[in-house]
Amino acid sequence: MSIASRKQKDKENMRSLILDAARSIFLEKGYEQTSIRNIAERIEYSPGTIYLYFKEKDDIFHALHEEGFSRMLEQMQPLQFVSDPFERLKAMGRVYMEFAKNNKDFYDLMFIMQAPMKMEKNDEWVMGDRTLGYLKQVISECMATGRFQGRDVNFLSFTIWASLHGMCALYCRERCQAYHDEHIEHTALLNGGFQNFVDMLEKL
Repeated sequence: MSIASRKQKDKENMRSLILDAARSIFLEKGYEQTSIRNIAERIEYSPGTIYLYFKEKDDIFHALHEEGFSRMLEQMQPLQFVSDPFERLKAMGRVYMEFAKNNKDFYDLMFIMQAPMKMEKNDEWVMGDRTLGYLKQVISECMATGRFQGRDVNFLSFTIWASLHGMCALYCRERCQAYHDEHIEHTALLNGGFQNFVDMLEKL
């Protein structure tokens, strides 16, 4: 490995170390109580080291968002080969829910934790915009085949996202325990809720 390659590898490793520590602390303390100093102490480096990679805390939070959406989109990539757009839409929903179940930490940071989204306001929320754009595109393709006639793409995409998010958020924050009397395993509850939602979409 050349000196330049080794230096690049070291930079990538340090960036990953910072992000892993930051994700853990954000989840422990919340956005407001997390500081650059907290993160530096966790990885046993000086705050100045963090600033070599990120200019402020919001940049770190944004990087974690981008990583989370990148992971989700990667899992959705194979769905582009599903020819029926409605079947693709349903498959996207299943991937979304599986992502939430298997990546609770990222899901919390991406969709639940309250934080000032400066990047989103400045049109720099690239991966998030791409994910939402993909949802709208598939809904538009469904409409072209005769589904969802008379519906607005923005309103419908919001309804779909909000519905799935609600179920995933309840699962990730362990609110499904409210159903303890029914003796239903929480994953089964999530899957059953998703199927009911799909049944309702079928009728639109």
